[in-house]
Amino acid sequence: MSDPVPAEPIAAPVAEQRPHALTAHGETRQDPWYWLRDENWREVMRDPSVLAPDIRAYLEAENAYADAQLADVADLRQTLFEELKGRLKQDDSSVPAPDGPFAYFMRYLPGAEHPQFCRTPRDGGDTEILLDGDRMAEGHAFFRLGTLRPSPDHTRLAVSCDTKGSELYGIEIIDLATGTTIETGPAGTSGEVVWAADSRHYFYTRLNDDLRPDSAFCHRMGDAVESDRLIYREPDSGYYLGIDNGESRRFLYIVSSASEMSEVRVLPTDLSEMTPRLIAARRDGHDYDVTDQGDRFVIRTNRDDAIDYKLMSAPLDQAGEENWTDLVPAREGRLLRAVRAFSRWLVHLETVNALPRIVVTDTTSGAQHDIAFDEEAYSIGIAGGEYVSDTVRFTYSSPTTPERTFDYDMATRERRLVKSQEIPSGHDPADYVVRRLQATAEDGTQIPLTLLHHRDTPPAPETPVLLYGYGSYGMSMPASFSPHRLSLVNRGFTYVIAHIRGGMEKGYRWYTDGKLENKRNTFTDFVAAGRSLVDMGLAAPGNIAIHGGSAGGMLVGAAANMAPTLWRAVVAEVPFVDCLTTILDESLPLTPPEWTEWGNPVVSKDIHDLMKSYSPYDNVAAMDYPAMLITGGLTDPRVTYWEPAKWAARLRATRTNDSLLLLQINMESGHGGSAGRFDKLHEIARNHAFLLKVFGRT
Repeated sequence: MSDPVPAEPIAAPVAEQRPHALTAHGETRQDPWYWLRDENWREVMRDPSVLAPDIRAYLEAENAYADAQLADVADLRQTLFEELKGRLKQDDSSVPAPDGPFAYFMRYLPGAEHPQFCRTPRDGGDTEILLDGDRMAEGHAFFRLGTLRPSPDHTRLAVSCDTKGSELYGIEIIDLATGTTIETGPAGTSGEVVWAADSRHYFYTRLNDDLRPDSAFCHRMGDAVESDRLIYREPDSGYYLGIDNGESRRFLYIVSSASEMSEVRVLPTDLSEMTPRLIAARRDGHDYDVTDQGDRFVIRTNRDDAIDYKLMSAPLDQAGEENWTDLVPAREGRLLRAVRAFSRWLVHLETVNALPRIVVTDTTSGAQHDIAFDEEAYSIGIAGGEYVSDTVRFTYSSPTTPERTFDYDMATRERRLVKSQEIPSGHDPADYVVRRLQATAEDGTQIPLTLLHHRDTPPAPETPVLLYGYGSYGMSMPASFSPHRLSLVNRGFTYVIAHIRGGMEKGYRWYTDGKLENKRNTFTDFVAAGRSLVDMGLAAPGNIAIHGGSAGGMLVGAAANMAPTLWRAVVAEVPFVDCLTTILDESLPLTPPEWTEWGNPVVSKDIHDLMKSYSPYDNVAAMDYPAMLITGGLTDPRVTYWEPAKWAARLRATRTNDSLLLLQINMESGHGGSAGRFDKLHEIARNHAFLLKVFGRT
């Protein structure tokens, strides 16, 4: 029998160039791939089948090319998938959360993509399955659960779900006695649901035509959605609207927020009032949030130049700013990140020099104490607890230590381990080393780095590095555990997190030093992190891969333009790379609320020119680029699919080398990629296989 004839290699797709001019502030940019933005993009978000045929043909050609280029590592991808799957406990469940007469929890069955939502009586009894995610997902190419919220009387369950990936959630109400859907509520919501105290009304937020949440409504069970009562509509397109109800559940909090400003209104959930009450009117630079405790509101605020925030309080019936008094004073360098209010306790999470800690305050005596940890780098989070309780639940992990969940008795100061993340295929923290180092930025600023490597492969110029970063919106990158990284670390990679400016790892000023007119610091910090690894003898130029998603995709795109020879590979997931064109377009869902993050290039030529100077798409140049894997989601409302598609097209047409360049657009998902837990692992395995191929470690 003769050997099979190898298939003809697939040529890289070439996107047609169609003349298109974009003019702002008297300056014209040519964008010959602008046509990849479907004019009917709003409808595509709701129904992907209406995508223009020529755009679909190009995206599918790119997907086919990427599959062909990765065909030689298909076995490796499967091996990686099995490794990733082997670290995932298939019959896993969350720790039951007490709520009234029940304790609620999520659980996965072996092989299930989506969880079940369950409860057990607190006094003992059988488990009830309230919702089966896999059953709800049947018939949908994409499915993601949003809110799962039992009613206060525990007879109903409010469920929101997204079946397109476009973050347009529909709401259903399930009768917990029968398990049947008794009402299909509003569609096109943000997915947030808050019950009123009577268990017959609920609140939700609706998205406008530009896919921004801007309206809060109250729905009464049994009524037509069209008759829902409008509680508040946000008039400013630069703000997002959200709702919550705090630990006590006595109030609905209606929050209008931009990146440096917020405004909170409150409404009693007993419906004794139906006109929300303003806490403090918005003003430039004032960011605050509110919860309640006893006869007072507790406010986390940056007013009075409290750049890293402080806690204040005000009487429930006199909550105006003139009545705010200090609870926990501000201290620059100690970022007060979040607060939870219990009937007797206040618990807040703070960060000092990129490391978090939990502080507990006895509101009867005023005594404070910390919950202490001793690893060099770690992550903690407050998981909450019942309002009338001495117990707070928190989670702890580090790059070497799988997540552990503790119930902490605030009165006795005893912690009880209630769950440890299991790694079925095995994990020994002693096999790995974590280090906290400092990189030196262009201006001399010290940038924290968190390194993870296997003890048998210490970092050296000949060992590969994967450098990860984000650096936007004040989001800090935690030094937490991820079982997915181990597949690379076990193959000799050093994994590094760069805690660059634009996050809040070193306080709020760390954020402001990486936004607006200071945005270039984010990108130069990241490049400096790579160069510092070289200077420390932990890496070599051309032996570093970089990875980022969304705004982190912009980061790695800018870094690829700024220092192309420093990197061997780039993984850019849903990358925000055509930032100038997007932020100039007021009709896009990402745009008006983003002006406080990036600046407004519509009105400011200085901001326009600054964004143009770092926009990855606009700065693609005729030079050699590292290998690239670029991903996107067709129904992504945050970073629209055409940004990564246009970027890949321009790179193909402009670069001077032929390194591996792959574009993969998930035609059935949005910003977060696949929603199923195993489907997601296939995407991670693809990314890892790409890197191992580029580094010759297949």
